[in-house]
Amino acid sequence: MVTTRTPLIAGNWKMNLDHLQAIAFVQKLAWSLKDAKHDFSSVEAVVFPPATDLRSVQTLLDADKLELGLGAQDLSSHDSGAYTGEISGAFLRALDVQYVLVGHSERRTLHSEGDDVVASKVAAAHRHGLVPMICVGETAADLEEHGPSAVPVAQLRASLAEVPADAEIVVAYEPVWAIGSGQAATPEQAQQVCAALRQALVEIAGPERAATTRVLYGGSVKSSNIASFLREPDVDGALVGGASLDVAEFTSIVRFRSHVGV
Repeated sequence: MVTTRTPLIAGNWKMNLDHLQAIAFVQKLAWSLKDAKHDFSSVEAVVFPPATDLRSVQTLLDADKLELGLGAQDLSSHDSGAYTGEISGAFLRALDVQYVLVGHSERRTLHSEGDDVVASKVAAAHRHGLVPMICVGETAADLEEHGPSAVPVAQLRASLAEVPADAEIVVAYEPVWAIGSGQAATPEQAQQVCAALRQALVEIAGPERAATTRVLYGGSVKSSNIASFLREPDVDGALVGGASLDVAEFTSIVRFRSHVGV
């Protein structure tokens, strides 16, 4: 089965940029991509601002008819109620948010979110018409003990326990040992794990859904290495951290095809 998957470049701002800085950043990014004559039909670009920025960014995207996608960094597994500080998927959907990160390594590590919590958040995203970008990955200790792909595949299987097989998702493989280290996985390493994740999707959801689901790589991604990852057959884009806060660098990553004509 041959399926064309539109590459997806996702910029996770993490806890950076207030709402005024976010407005200025998105304006500059939109101008930069326009100046570079970026074809949004060939590569999808999505920004994931902090929750306090979402309304400002959404208003700007709508008013100026900008073609950037909008994502949230987290959501609650609950729809409403006495859950101080949490954000319902219903609220995100009302802001025209399209994607939401679920199971990011920082949430798993800093907030002790296990597979059960991730699965409940994936289900919440699905209930509210959001596309969960499910983050999976292994630490250096996991890699040494279990080998490549075992932990990410197990995390993916667990995350899909509460949604139907045909639920729309994006998967992001982020080797925890590479995040923020400046040491990316090699393209071959990324391909090995992304291929294993896609095979798991074949077993979970069937070959058609597996063939259309985008699997991203995330971990010290930058303009100098993005093209090498996107040459791999099972790597369909990137989850970008620090480099997404630099307009010129993120623009260059989004336009990865211009580097070597991928």
